[in-house]
Amino acid sequence: MRATDYQSSFLGRISIRRNQVISMDVNHEQELVDIELFRKHVADSFADLLSPPEDVASGERLLSISWLRKLVNVFLCCESEFKAVLIMSRDPSLISKPPLDRLIPELLERSVKALDICNSVSSGIDSVRQFQKFAEIAVSAFEQKPLGDGQVKRARKALSSMLTSMTSDDKESGNCKGTERAWSFGRRGNTAKERANFRSLSMIVSKNWSASKQIQAMCSNLVAPRGGELTGLALLVYIMSSVMVFVMWALVAAVPCQDRSGLATNCQIPKHLVWAQSMIGLQERIGEEWKKKERKGSAGLLEEMQKMEKLGLSLIEFTDGFQFPGKTEKMEEVATQVAELAEICRRMEEGLVPLQMQIREIFHRIVRSRTEVLDFLDHAGKVSQPTI
Repeated sequence: MRATDYQSSFLGRISIRRNQVISMDVNHEQELVDIELFRKHVADSFADLLSPPEDVASGERLLSISWLRKLVNVFLCCESEFKAVLIMSRDPSLISKPPLDRLIPELLERSVKALDICNSVSSGIDSVRQFQKFAEIAVSAFEQKPLGDGQVKRARKALSSMLTSMTSDDKESGNCKGTERAWSFGRRGNTAKERANFRSLSMIVSKNWSASKQIQAMCSNLVAPRGGELTGLALLVYIMSSVMVFVMWALVAAVPCQDRSGLATNCQIPKHLVWAQSMIGLQERIGEEWKKKERKGSAGLLEEMQKMEKLGLSLIEFTDGFQFPGKTEKMEEVATQVAELAEICRRMEEGLVPLQMQIREIFHRIVRSRTEVLDFLDHAGKVSQPTI
């Protein structure tokens, strides 16, 4: 069953239960079934993301643009299902009792931090699109026939600009332009509650803002449930928090963001969790790649950027020794590399804008869901108040 089919079935069943709650109490056993189904869906979704490239029909490779789009879709699907289990057909008074009275506010605070990550990643995608433009200039120059000194110099200049931008320090290449920058996708709605809770969405973020520290802060109070919490709503909240943190961490690793130093150690999911084994596997693979990236000071982990960087270095080496008319054998090798670079540019052209739109959808989804949960908590507080 596809993720979208599963989600439609899952949400449809929850909706039916919501209509039935008028005439009956919430069935605790059914709640446990819903949580177990959610846990299984999360496990299956990340197992699909972990599949080796040869097992993936669409050819998505780890941290490619298409893979990241799939990851974002998994988050959006899980977020909808989480909210359905948490809110629909739920007795509001249960949410105001321990441990949920602590766990849900922590999740809401974590979601606010995720909003800044979304802004940072969206700005980073703009940077990647700039790298793409430099690469396209180089491809256009190399494709000229016959290839002369002027075209080679033009290609070299574009490739040098691309590599300089890609390998510069994160604080200079990602989101920080000048001393400070205003980050915001805008807000939907203008209620007093939204203004109170989302002032950070349009605030000025200084050049000292750190994606790595933001991820670390999201993980600071993320503790796996134990004992009686292993099967209840506390587990549901923990799973969704883990999904949120992992997705934000993976996006920051892939796309240029402001200050990502030490990112490999920022996201640590307990290895004993059976449902999280695929997520842990992805975490380990991405973490190892990040350690290599930090050692050699190369570009981010987006697969297309990695290939673009490698091809750019090789083509610059060719331009350094170019003499017209060029050796036939070498020219054939260069033509192959230019074709590969052109294909990467095509994939970026087709995928980066849709990916950026998905990041915006995450942002707005989190804003809406946070408001809905706050409204639900307000209702829970009123229900729990003794009548006079």
